Amino acid sequence: MKVLAHGGAGHTPAEPAARQAALDSAVETGVTAERPLDAVETTLRRLEDDPRFNAGVGSAVQSDGVIRTDAGLMTGEGQIGAAAAMPGVQHAASVARIVLAETPHVMVAGDRASALAAEFGIETEADLWTERSRERWADASPPEGGPRAQLDWVREQFGGHDTIGAVATDGDAIAVGTSTGGRWFALAGRVGDVPQVGSGFYASERAAASATGAGEDIAQVTLSRLAVDLVESGADPATAAERALAAFEELTGSTAGLIVLDPSGDRGRAFNSAAMQTAWRAD
Repeated sequence: MKVLAHGGAGHTPAEPAARQAALDSAVETGVTAERPLDAVETTLRRLEDDPRFNAGVGSAVQSDGVIRTDAGLMTGEGQIGAAAAMPGVQHAASVARIVLAETPHVMVAGDRASALAAEFGIETEADLWTERSRERWADASPPEGGPRAQLDWVREQFGGHDTIGAVATDGDAIAVGTSTGGRWFALAGRVGDVPQVGSGFYASERAAASATGAGEDIAQVTLSRLAVDLVESGADPATAAERALAAFEELTGSTAGLIVLDPSGDRGRAFNSAAMQTAWRAD
């Protein structure tokens, strides 16, 4: 098994060594899995448990003071599962796995996604707040009222990155997953690129990619699908990552990062933000 993971493209982290250790530990656990999809889910669950990353515990807060999580998974054979806008769900990647394995759908969202998770034994009333997120929310002073009353404030405050993602292969099959707590102070109910197939994640038999960064801009370009298409057109994963990111930057002028892996274990990464930490392990 081979696993490549990222901890999000964004600002230089406050605790880079601790974050890197967490990423390294996550992929070390992931490579012990039997199948690539298991490896991806296992890796993401470890990172969802770590408050240093914007996924699971430590996720961003939306404009109504609620934390909602999203995730998406895909295999090279075309199996897809995504779950979005789930309050109280720490392990969004596992809910996406349920959608993939147990339903005829590609995505389930909101309270009904949380209800589905509960039916399969996943915690749906987790406390996803940290001391840091409580302090940041306390200083935010969002306007009272409904979504329309909050729009100007959202436009000024909305931002942040640090989505997590992982790609894995056993030399034959390949899989990818991306999980997030969204972007800070987004309008309540906002869903970004992460659970959107082709944007936050994508896989084919030739390659898999996970993206991170400015979600609306990533969705505009369908960044993960672009990178995989480049591999299918003959580029190696490293070149595909660089070319996809260059096209993204030219089209949007925004910041992002992505990781790319093929079944042989060739890998690539690219980012144009201040930092994007990654970890690699081949068993």
